[in-house]
Amino acid sequence: MRSFIAITIAVVAAYGVGLALPDASSKVTYIPADQVKAAFAKGAVLINNGSYQVHASRREEPGQVEVHVKDTDVVYMLEGTTTFVTGGTMVGGKTTAPDEIRGSNVQGGETRTLTKGDVIIVPKGTPHWFKEISGPVLYYVVKVQ
Repeated sequence: MRSFIAITIAVVAAYGVGLALPDASSKVTYIPADQVKAAFAKGAVLINNGSYQVHASRREEPGQVEVHVKDTDVVYMLEGTTTFVTGGTMVGGKTTAPDEIRGSNVQGGETRTLTKGDVIIVPKGTPHWFKEISGPVLYYVVKVQ
């Protein structure tokens, strides 16, 4: 996990996303392994402090196409395999929450197979889609603005 966090911070800094790092007076967040395991059992947000989010994500079925208007997703695959599509043009997009758009399909885009150990960074505004799942698929997501 430490190496994933280091990679995440380095990648986000390199992309100039502007990760708001806590100052020395910020509270350290510790999440024990049993709580992390429970979060992965259903898929849950581990932390959302307004500057960034960390998700313990779980998929057993394909999802909708997503576009995050403000958030860049840094995804680290832990288990399972997925066909993941990025880019292209979203079909049937509708706003489902502030700064979140969901659609039914993508025209064009780049298709990749993601497996355990892969990291993919999806910049804000980029359509992305867990098109096919061979799972369950477990993955950490760090969302930064």
